[in-house]
Amino acid sequence: MAALGIATSGGHWFSALALGVTLLKCLLIPTYHSTDFEVHRNWLAITHSLPVSQWYYEETSEWTLDYPPFFAWFEYALSHVAKYFDQEMLNVHNLNYASSKTLLFQRFSVIFTDILFVYAVHECCKCIDGKKAGKELTEKPKFILSVLLLWNFGLLIVDHIHFQYNGFLMGLMLLSIARLFQKRHMEGALLFAVLLHFKHIYLYIAPAYGIYLLRSYCFTANKPEPAASSLFPTLPFQAGPLPCILGSKLLGFVQCFGQSAVCHRLLSVEKAGDASIFLILTTTGHYSLFPLLFTAPELPIKILLMLLFSIYSISSLKTLFRKEKPLFNWMETFYLLGLGPLEVFCEFVFPFTSWKLKYSFLPLLLTSAYCAVGITYAWFKLYVSVLTDPPVSKTKKQ
Repeated sequence: MAALGIATSGGHWFSALALGVTLLKCLLIPTYHSTDFEVHRNWLAITHSLPVSQWYYEETSEWTLDYPPFFAWFEYALSHVAKYFDQEMLNVHNLNYASSKTLLFQRFSVIFTDILFVYAVHECCKCIDGKKAGKELTEKPKFILSVLLLWNFGLLIVDHIHFQYNGFLMGLMLLSIARLFQKRHMEGALLFAVLLHFKHIYLYIAPAYGIYLLRSYCFTANKPEPAASSLFPTLPFQAGPLPCILGSKLLGFVQCFGQSAVCHRLLSVEKAGDASIFLILTTTGHYSLFPLLFTAPELPIKILLMLLFSIYSISSLKTLFRKEKPLFNWMETFYLLGLGPLEVFCEFVFPFTSWKLKYSFLPLLLTSAYCAVGITYAWFKLYVSVLTDPPVSKTKKQ
């Protein structure tokens, strides 16, 4: 915090936030990692040691290469750095190989590629309306958004403990959205096309991108480009393509939730109603990720990190919208507080009951069902907001 204070006084607060979370990621290097660690090690080996024609047919390991070509070439590029750490990790027949040098390389590869995510967050923050900016730096929408994105609890545990490359991919998505905000539509479209060639799960957002580009770029010949808020005449948001993109996502409990929640952060600093939806979605969705980290050493880490992130998210957005109505009604408050007793039961009570042997699935069942209610409610509330809120005035300047 002292470093942040020095940085903010000189106007370098964003760099301080990015450096701080990078140091935290480094501290998480020795933690538990999932089978995804071996998945990506195997893909390094496949792309490095086999000709391109065999990449998608190699079956020595059960973790075959099943991502689109750009991700395969991404692994190929990483493999040429990996060979300087430990050549044995690039042997296709070294199944479940996890030397200390392999661990360091793969962990640092995720941290390094997050540079794209940091840059994308910086670009998105340029697009945020500063009319709600308070006197203090910590009350400014750009600062709040930067913390919500850079210190995203979900990305921290999924990428830097569980092990994946979602930050890099989210960087492409956010950068694409930022370019749409900036009226650089061709760049935004190109970046999204590149993203699809990295990970096919983003395909379900394509219809939203297509509709937005048709409305805001293709059908504007010889006309001034419409304001971002005129995506559709009835959409109440001021966030341009985001309502359309978010509208194409109904529900998704781990992967899809992460993408949706990260995008919804952009809306959360613009409007109190969106902030409320974001807080319900992200708090519930983040808790739904807890079963990914089931080992004892990671228990205090995930609880502490989620508590810190949730407390900051709620307090900062309450401060930002302090002149408006409360962000939660009594039912939403009761539901979110219910996550505490649920965690106590699942982690500290159930293991000592006689149900543990016969009903070992019960904690996961309860967590999934409880979180499904909150996430579904958040999306329902979002759609009600889209359909009932008054449209933004066409004469209002962005």
